[in-house]
Amino acid sequence: MVHTTFEVTNANFQAQVIDSPLPVLVEFTADWCPPCKMLAPIIHALAGKYAGKLKVGTLDADLYPQYVQQFGVMGLPTTILFQNGQPVNRAIGFQPINRIEAMITPHLQPESA
Repeated sequence: MVHTTFEVTNANFQAQVIDSPLPVLVEFTADWCPPCKMLAPIIHALAGKYAGKLKVGTLDADLYPQYVQQFGVMGLPTTILFQNGQPVNRAIGFQPINRIEAMITPHLQPESA
């Protein structure tokens, strides 16, 4: 299986998330978090479905607590949609795929006919 998600780190946060020309969905996650594990296949499915229109990354909240604090993450998993370097939408806790799609699709470029 090809993974179309990327790991968000200190080294790539600026380039991959803040400076991205595409919207970026970031899942704040942790290895010990059962709802995060439940959300993982949905995150990967969205990355594949919207490849080329949306970048999807995962950020380990235990490794990068500064981003947890910076973006006011109060629970895991939290998914934040960034556009033009700014958080524009978020969901806290496990969400079904249709709810996450409703959060991101208004921010995607429309298909050209």
